[in-house]
Amino acid sequence: MDIHQILEHLPHRYPFLLVDRVLDIVPGEKIRVLKNVTMNEPFFPGHYPHHPVMPGVLIIEALAQAAALLSFNTMGSKPDENSVVYFVGIDNARFKSPVSPGDQLILEVSILLRKRGIWKFAAKASVDGQTAAEAELMCTLRTIE
Repeated sequence: MDIHQILEHLPHRYPFLLVDRVLDIVPGEKIRVLKNVTMNEPFFPGHYPHHPVMPGVLIIEALAQAAALLSFNTMGSKPDENSVVYFVGIDNARFKSPVSPGDQLILEVSILLRKRGIWKFAAKASVDGQTAAEAELMCTLRTIE
């Protein structure tokens, strides 16, 4: 999936769209996504101006966006203006190494469980093969009125 297809499958937009390209996807199983981290990110001027580091919560959000792409692709659907994906849990989150401008963040997400509208994922973010963050994420898709 390129950025145009991603925009069809995610409701997020600048400055909160945190994925750039889907590298590989196996519907119902796993996804691998690329996030190019640039100095132009809106959070870097305030997140350590002398040593820019991508905030861990945004790495988790990028993983959740990858999980949403996997979910929609697995269901064979796209979100509409009444769809929203919510976090319902984040377990075992660990941050192992900083992510800096110029890094290519590889987001790998696998489905662990899908039951009664709740999806559970194993998620890992890495740079150059080194784990930057990992967590188990739980999400649900809801229709808003």
